[in-house]
Amino acid sequence: MYIPKHFAEPEIAVLHQLMRAYPLSTLVTLSPSGLNADAIPLHLSPEPSPFGTLRGHVARANPLWKDTMGNTEVLAIFHGPDAYITPSWYPTKAETGKAVPTWNYAVAHAYGTLRVVEDSAWLRAHLDALTAHNEAAFPEPWQLDDAPPDFIEKMMGAIVGVEIVITRLIGKWKTSQNQSAQNQAGVVCGLRTGTHPEALAMAALIEAQRSADSPLSIPTPH
Repeated sequence: MYIPKHFAEPEIAVLHQLMRAYPLSTLVTLSPSGLNADAIPLHLSPEPSPFGTLRGHVARANPLWKDTMGNTEVLAIFHGPDAYITPSWYPTKAETGKAVPTWNYAVAHAYGTLRVVEDSAWLRAHLDALTAHNEAAFPEPWQLDDAPPDFIEKMMGAIVGVEIVITRLIGKWKTSQNQSAQNQAGVVCGLRTGTHPEALAMAALIEAQRSADSPLSIPTPH
């Protein structure tokens, strides 16, 4: 991924925050037939330091767990907020006309080797952790124990676990850092005239990036 210096996000804690807030990854793997990309929710564990481990599962019918080539590196892409930026939001456009559209976004790329896990105890622990994380915002969180044991056992038999110990983690925060303060303020104002959650989340990211006293945080998607 091309990352100009002013768009780089080096803080692991910030990248982990995005990965937890937006856990549906695009998992890119290499098979004998070529590149594949699958949308897979991955649950992040902070160990081992510094980058952590990603755990997920795929349908047993999915060839990914059989076809991924040996020790070949895989890539999990986590997509944070994104938004189209019109030059009409830049005050400098009215002054000089020198402005073009762009797209703002935040992404984290996690690299490692894919390990296939068929152990039932591992799968159960993974499913409990994944479910607890994603159900936490609900007033009455669902748990695996809410379903009949024989049904859960049958469903678990239809999936295979995957684990990636992260060996490399990079992030790109394209949040108008290359614009003047007045243009950044104009973008925030423009984004907030709409009601789309992604636009509002991007506005919050730009404001956090502008404030040296405010820790960068990832808005939770709605």
